[in-house]
Amino acid sequence: MTGYLALTYWDLVAASVFLLLNAAFSIVLDLGLTRTLIISALRMSVQLILVGLVLKAIFFAGSLLWTLLAAAVMLAFAGREIWARQDRRLAGLWGPGLGVAVMLVAGTLVTIYALAGLIRPDPVWMPQYALPLFGMVLGNTMTGVSLGLDTLHTSLARGRRDVEAQLLLGRTRWEATRPFSRQALRSGFTPIINAMAATGIVSLPGMMTGQILSGVDPREAVKYQLMIMFLLGGATGLGVLAATFASVWRLTDNRDRLRLDRLNGGSR
Repeated sequence: MTGYLALTYWDLVAASVFLLLNAAFSIVLDLGLTRTLIISALRMSVQLILVGLVLKAIFFAGSLLWTLLAAAVMLAFAGREIWARQDRRLAGLWGPGLGVAVMLVAGTLVTIYALAGLIRPDPVWMPQYALPLFGMVLGNTMTGVSLGLDTLHTSLARGRRDVEAQLLLGRTRWEATRPFSRQALRSGFTPIINAMAATGIVSLPGMMTGQILSGVDPREAVKYQLMIMFLLGGATGLGVLAATFASVWRLTDNRDRLRLDRLNGGSR
């Protein structure tokens, strides 16, 4: 089998039938989700159509500058999403800045490693390879980092007395916050661990499915998917580790004091 079967916009409308059915159930059961479902679906559609047009232009241009600009926009939105998904956030520029910095380091490092050492397109920054790969890395790392930070900040705010008691007993800030750091790390690692455990048996990932539908040998599709999952797991781990320990460092000081005044909503 070669090539792929093109879809029409009417096919997409037909595919939305079950989503509309869910919206109808929401009305009948008074769940209050109808508006959210429809707006989310419309927003997704508009975003993807616009992204498709932008990516087509960037792929056609084949410019390093435009590729880097697109990656920077993706990075900024990922950092913003990390910040927005936390109930309690670091105050000031540390709030959005930590997410952006962590994503920049983990996402860029893993993406460059994959492009230069594994896939090796020519040129290495070829947008057809760089942007989709960078997007997958950012998306998965973003989920892990946001969960890890949200868990850390919430648990520290609730366990303030426990931490301060440990500090009064002479523990260092790293020792006193270790149980909360471990909880945050476990929370951040859980999504990618679950994804790896279910891949192949429960689900066929999107990239592998897309390659198979376009006519690629399933064995080759499996190789690419394994590479992607290894990269996603590594990037997520690096991001969660960096974000957790950086946040602990920010929420304590050199005198081994807990500084929840640097956390919005930390006293609640």
